[in-house]
Amino acid sequence: MLDRIADQERKIQAGIDARASDGGGSESEGAVQAGARRYPEPPFPEQQQRKPGDEAALDPAPMYDAPFWKGSGKLDGMAALITGGDSGIGRAVAVLFAREGCDVAICHLDEERDAEDTRAAVEAEGRRAIVIKGDAADPAFSEAAVKATLDAFGRLDVVVPNAAFQEHVEALEDLTLEHFDRTLKTNLYGYFYLVKAAVPHLKPGGAIVMTGSVTGIRGNDNLLDYSMTKGGIHAFARSLGTHLAPRGIRVNVVAPGPVWTPLNPADQQADKVAQFGSQTVMKRPAQPEEIAPAFVFLASPQCSSYITGEILPIIGGYGG
Repeated sequence: MLDRIADQERKIQAGIDARASDGGGSESEGAVQAGARRYPEPPFPEQQQRKPGDEAALDPAPMYDAPFWKGSGKLDGMAALITGGDSGIGRAVAVLFAREGCDVAICHLDEERDAEDTRAAVEAEGRRAIVIKGDAADPAFSEAAVKATLDAFGRLDVVVPNAAFQEHVEALEDLTLEHFDRTLKTNLYGYFYLVKAAVPHLKPGGAIVMTGSVTGIRGNDNLLDYSMTKGGIHAFARSLGTHLAPRGIRVNVVAPGPVWTPLNPADQQADKVAQFGSQTVMKRPAQPEEIAPAFVFLASPQCSSYITGEILPIIGGYGG
């Protein structure tokens, strides 16, 4: 009896070994394409940009317009404020918010061409847009941005703290106090300032959707300060969601993995950019339009009225 079982196990093993030796059963070595259209995959052209990055100069151009997405009034009549709304994830979120019936305030640092392109994209969806230039790390800017949004649209329903500073450092000794301070001021203080300015104007049914990161879940050996801030954002959202629940305001986080945005060539060396996203299970970075639907879901009271304090990772799969 035991001999027959052992023989059976050897037979199973031999079959698997034979398939492995001739390459049988292996899937394509290319990136995973499981979306509504095909997305670019590494290697990309080697490129590097000066901060904060220019979407118009990125090759290939990020895909943000989600032509397959049909609006259905999920944010009808609402108004949203998005920091870092000029490019990358922020631009894609602005476009889908507009397609769902939302007016959008687009905050940016100094990327004026990108901001105007995003304004045009929002207006092309039939919604109103304003552009507000300033530093997310300045508390006065957050106050001014909230006021400008209220002046323009008469209301504020959705807040998306999204602006970020990121710069890889190979050695801890190279992480200067100036660098560390800038990361925390933009990514943590900036989120706090915006939320503090906005919350008094949010009504029940309002939502705050923060941009976190897989680095705040897994860590990253060359993004020590950035990972710290993203982990802090996740904890802040969990706590704030509990704090604001009695007021009918939900707080959640979208935590992306690698996404093809101007943040990356303005952060890493050109050879690293060429292989960006290749280490994910899907072997490519996400495009902004693949991330934006999660923001719509978490912003809409039609979709997520019973969800608060959650972190939604969109990281292209969990590898070994």
